[in-house]
Amino acid sequence: MPQVLPHSLIQSLQSVNGFDEAAFIQAHVSAEKVTSIRFNPAKYSRFSKQYSVNDLQLPIADAVPWCPYGQYLSERPSFTFDPLFHAGLYYVQEASSMFLWQVLQQTLGSQASSLKVLDLCAAPGGKSTLLASYFKDGLVVANEVIKSRANILVENITKWGYPNVVVTNNDPSHFQRLQNYFDVMVIDAPCSGSGLFRKDADAISEWSEEAVVLCSQRQQRIIADAYACLKQNGLLIYSTCSYSPQEDEAILDWMMDNFQLSPISLQLSEEWNIIETISPEHNARGYRFYPDKVKGEGFFIAAFIKLDGEHFFAPSNKLPALSKAEESLWLPWLYKAEQLYLFKQKETAIAIPEAWHQDVAFLQKQLYIKSAGTLLGNIKGKDIIPHPALALSTILSEQLTKTSFTKEQAIQYLQKKDIAIDTHTLTKGWQLAAYCGLPLGWMKVLPNRINNYYPAEWRILKN
Repeated sequence: MPQVLPHSLIQSLQSVNGFDEAAFIQAHVSAEKVTSIRFNPAKYSRFSKQYSVNDLQLPIADAVPWCPYGQYLSERPSFTFDPLFHAGLYYVQEASSMFLWQVLQQTLGSQASSLKVLDLCAAPGGKSTLLASYFKDGLVVANEVIKSRANILVENITKWGYPNVVVTNNDPSHFQRLQNYFDVMVIDAPCSGSGLFRKDADAISEWSEEAVVLCSQRQQRIIADAYACLKQNGLLIYSTCSYSPQEDEAILDWMMDNFQLSPISLQLSEEWNIIETISPEHNARGYRFYPDKVKGEGFFIAAFIKLDGEHFFAPSNKLPALSKAEESLWLPWLYKAEQLYLFKQKETAIAIPEAWHQDVAFLQKQLYIKSAGTLLGNIKGKDIIPHPALALSTILSEQLTKTSFTKEQAIQYLQKKDIAIDTHTLTKGWQLAAYCGLPLGWMKVLPNRINNYYPAEWRILKN
């Protein structure tokens, strides 16, 4: 039986533009569940060379209208047992959140190359993977303050496979060290979570007016702590999954009161049914997603241009490059290796885009970095021990040997079990375990067995 929505929340929304109490309540009473995914552009282009949408075995229904890679599903499948999910072909993301793509498209358009982008509150990685795809030639710093959530973020970023992402585990205040550094800052702020009521019944019992007040105060602190790291004329995007005006329009007015910002108006298609709302004091535009109006969950987003700030001087730091001999061992494993900078962290070789190696060295001195670029692996003598991240990366050479598994074999591999396959038919040594043309990870083929190198911490535990 559906839980009753908090009366105080309903009352707080009475004067908010677009709120329809009866329709809002009915949307939450309804048993409808909306499921959506967002494709990985780089991996989908590889997949589609040999396979069709039918090979996905996903119940694709309609396109998400505000994101070119978003798709609605007619029902929620078991993503755990879809090898393509583990291969990073798509991310399961709530459709309303994908509107971030539209905000970027309208504010930056084709000017998005070579920008430095911060996702300040990034875990589990939905917006970070979107940013990595949108800014494929840029540098994306995905930060998460909570250590356990930062580990989940690293896993999702690794599976997405882009080498242009740095994952950090820092408090927002630490970014004051990087004054005027970023071109774009996304703050998907921790909130009271009322926008998730329909998909998460526990969110209703956990919600309170006190939580709204605490979240509003936390949101202000986060914005104030990190504001200085955005450069002049930089783009600031603020979002929540809360309906409460205290966390939405009131925060926009607070930002206008305390910082030099110019609010941005976005163009909305009428059929999207997204509601533009205006903050009461400064007329800043925000955009509300109501579940009775859009095919998605509750969401709020707004964008600003920062008017103050100074010029940031480019860093001149350096990372310890691989020796020529070490580099030569890795080159056959890599796609477009000439665009990469290879360096070493302890004994592990890492690749990042050539354009950003000085920035990564600079960030390393200012922040606690959990991961940066693509981990390639280790060299033992003249032998390569490839890292799981390389198998899932978009910089992996397409010329490497791989064995295509059936779905059953792929699941066995992802469960880190023995794979039922005749080893006599396979090339000996390192090769990729693949499904529908996309790598899942490494295996080493020996004369009488296969050693499964899928990471134990990622394995499917269900049977």
